[in-house]
Amino acid sequence: MIFLVRSIIVAGALVSLAFLATACTAAPAASPAVSSSGTGTGAAASAHPLTTTAKPAPKPAPKPKPATPHVTISRVRTADGVVVTVAAFRGPVRYVLHNGSSDPGYAAAAAGVKAGPAVGSAEREQLLAAFNGGFKLGVGAGGYEQEGHVISPLLRGYASLIIDRSGRARIALWGYGAPGPGEAVYSVRQNLQLLVEHGQPTPAAYDWYAWGATLGGGEYVARSAVGQDAAGDLLFAGSMSASPEDLAQALAERGARIGMELDINPEWVQLDVAAKPGGPLTAEVPGQYRPADQYLWGWSRDFFAVLAG
Repeated sequence: MIFLVRSIIVAGALVSLAFLATACTAAPAASPAVSSSGTGTGAAASAHPLTTTAKPAPKPAPKPKPATPHVTISRVRTADGVVVTVAAFRGPVRYVLHNGSSDPGYAAAAAGVKAGPAVGSAEREQLLAAFNGGFKLGVGAGGYEQEGHVISPLLRGYASLIIDRSGRARIALWGYGAPGPGEAVYSVRQNLQLLVEHGQPTPAAYDWYAWGATLGGGEYVARSAVGQDAAGDLLFAGSMSASPEDLAQALAERGARIGMELDINPEWVQLDVAAKPGGPLTAEVPGQYRPADQYLWGWSRDFFAVLAG
């Protein structure tokens, strides 16, 4: 009898265990169905899965437009009231040093330089601007090299506008970082000492006696200069009545980090600019003596042509 009771108890226990096992294994079958997208919420969701709108592929960033060679003109009024014209040569431009018919003249022509006293026909189609060079070589204000031909020895410590074989230009002190290692120097125009250094007028800029003999012996005469900004672009500064300090201040205000004086006195200061390569030229220094097409016809002194590309 005891055995029978124990058998019944054991049997009941087995039935209970079987019931629990069945309940445990059946539970997952009753759980909500999940769609293949992972967004379903039950049988209905499984039958009609939610659809997601595909995001459009991001458009590639537009390529920056290539820089257009151009010249910007501004007028800077300095502390003493002088107005200086500043031209900035922007975009892909190149520079050509031209020999003047009388200076350097025959010495350069005999050496075989190609860029003579007038802008050539091939250059004319690309011409953006032209501006005057430096002092006459006979006054000893620096050396002169054109197209690899040294016409007057280059002097250490003199401010130099250097053009490499690709037509790129920079300003530096000759012998102090110039020429650089492997630099393909093609043309060099030197003229006195630096007018601007480290973005500021040099101490010498305030001593106008140090910057050449002037007509009438006055401080305020026609003067020109060239500088270079942090982007490597050249800036021309000119006025028909200015001091060296005025030029230095104007260049520094327009961002020049380094600069040098070019020619002085009214016969020689000249800046001619076209609105587009090959376009008509305009004389940009108010009151300049020479017409805008002077460098097209030819000139007696060296000058620089600014060409697109």
